[in-house]
Amino acid sequence: MIVSPDSNIQLALQRDDSVPKVPPTKDTDLPTCLLCVCLSGSVYCEEIDITAIPPLPKETAYLYARFNKIKRVAVSDFADIPTLRRIDLTGNMIEEIEDGAFSKLLLLEELSLAENKLIKLPVLPPKLNTFNANYNRIKSRGIKANAFKRQANLSYLYLAHNALESVPLNLPETLRILHLQFNNITSITDDTFCKSNNTRYIRSRMDEIRMEGNPIILAKHPNAFSCLKTLPVGAYY
Repeated sequence: MIVSPDSNIQLALQRDDSVPKVPPTKDTDLPTCLLCVCLSGSVYCEEIDITAIPPLPKETAYLYARFNKIKRVAVSDFADIPTLRRIDLTGNMIEEIEDGAFSKLLLLEELSLAENKLIKLPVLPPKLNTFNANYNRIKSRGIKANAFKRQANLSYLYLAHNALESVPLNLPETLRILHLQFNNITSITDDTFCKSNNTRYIRSRMDEIRMEGNPIILAKHPNAFSCLKTLPVGAYY
């Protein structure tokens, strides 16, 4: 079992005390709540070897199903749970996510698919603030060009330890933390982070970009970082 070393990811995905509690569900007599723990809008199904997303109480806001044997996420898994705000599926065996499985979760703010077997990204919901897909098998062709273009709230994006050959396109202006370390990124352009046609443009919200462990030599692309407050972490020689 691989545990991500990024403490800020853990804080982002586990800060239960920082969000308002949902009233206790009325569906605690579901079979799911005999196998898992259903408490105050949260469902904890961790390390119990389930192979699929279990039926959830209708008022579920937070689902923790880490370190199981889930292989697939279907549209029907969350179709009747519009109240979801956080889903953590870290450490499963997920290879397939049906189109639209998360896209209609209009309240979802945090989604972790870290430590799975994904080769492409699903369509992301519109209000997502934190997305973690570290330790998968994602290549650049598995990320659509507009995957992040309409993400108006995305602040934390973790795609480390994958197989990306390039930096994802159309990164949102809201982004603060971007982790791309230990991929296979070989090149970037002056428009990857900045705007080559606007020398006054500053990406003011970006606090951290990590790119170490990639074959790219960042010093060969000085204009690619002219709009950033700090240089990315990576090899410069």
